[in-house]
Amino acid sequence: MANPAKYDVLGIGNAIVDVIAPVEDTFLTEQDITKASMTLIDEDRAQSLYDAFPPASETSGGSAANTIAGLASLGARTAYFGKVADDTLGKTFSHDLRATGASFDTSPLVNGPGTARCLIAVTPDAQRSMSTYLGASSLFGIGDLDEAVIQDAAITYMEGYLFDKDEAKEAFIHAAEIAAAAGRKTALTLSDLFCVDRHRPSFLHLVRGHIDILFANEAELLALYETDDFDRALDQVRHDCAFAAVTRSEKGSVLISADETALIQAKPIEKIVDTTGAGDLYAAGVLYGLSRELPLAECGRLGSVVAAEIISHYGARARKNLQQLCGLSDNG
Repeated sequence: MANPAKYDVLGIGNAIVDVIAPVEDTFLTEQDITKASMTLIDEDRAQSLYDAFPPASETSGGSAANTIAGLASLGARTAYFGKVADDTLGKTFSHDLRATGASFDTSPLVNGPGTARCLIAVTPDAQRSMSTYLGASSLFGIGDLDEAVIQDAAITYMEGYLFDKDEAKEAFIHAAEIAAAAGRKTALTLSDLFCVDRHRPSFLHLVRGHIDILFANEAELLALYETDDFDRALDQVRHDCAFAAVTRSEKGSVLISADETALIQAKPIEKIVDTTGAGDLYAAGVLYGLSRELPLAECGRLGSVVAAEIISHYGARARKNLQQLCGLSDNG
């Protein structure tokens, strides 16, 4: 049996600073931005888009880092691995994440690409269209893993967005092996439909051999198993993982384990302002529940509540006390 964990959840992902601005749909057309998806861009494109953006907010982001920040807000003990550069944005990211209470000690990159940034254009329908310069974050590799921290984390949660380099793929496999050897759990979020299309064989290998807990939205899950039958995809993921949580937008979400299925209603909100981080914070709520061994339905309720909070305002960090919002005690 594994020793008691020092951390409830360790996140591994792209360490990114989010630049978020409201725009009209015409801006997407003018700047050749693909709506409601994530597009990888180079440093020159990042600079030109940044210059074209209207006044924006700049906050530390990245999918797994958003999840870790949400978990910390819920009262979980957290840690994070991700690569920033030794530059101003890198220092901003590090300070912001540590301020949540998360442990973050990955060595910054020196004399290389700058810290990653994601330019997020939010249209009036609350859809976010992301243009991402990965910079230093894409150079994360096995050497950035701290074996002791993985062994000390009840759940190691990995972000599919990081999967664009072989070094990161190797790091994910290695981290999963360390976690398994220590009797810990592993989790993966598929992150984006385009990630699934780019990395389907690698994702399937990871899911089937190394992942206990899978997060996906409906489109990503269907793409992973190359089917348009949702029930069939659920049957397949139930065979591949001990647990899966699948979001379905206004239809809510479905959580499954080997012998149980929980259907969760989406929490209604007055107005959807910005969907940035909705899946990240949903994962935070579910992972918090799993770390406390709560019933499936309660894990799903927590995910739904914190996701609803995040889409009611700009940005992917909570503005309300999530513990109070979810009806949790200070000690979880």
